[in-house]
Amino acid sequence: MRMVIAMLLAAALAGCANVKPWERGYLAKPEMALDGDKADARFYQHIYTSKEAAHGGYGVGGGGCGCN
Repeated sequence: MRMVIAMLLAAALAGCANVKPWERGYLAKPEMALDGDKADARFYQHIYTSKEAAHGGYGVGGGGCGCN
């Protein structure tokens, strides 16, 4: 039973591996990006660094309240 499931999973993932050249234009659109909007990503990174009181790799590290 495990062998059948593994083969079905491998067959399903094999269909995702090949992206045709004419399909790459759709994948390059901004709405297909993982983080989407850059302003939202900066905002969420600011919230994260404010709550964690740690330097997150973006900009200058600060302290806990986020009121800088």
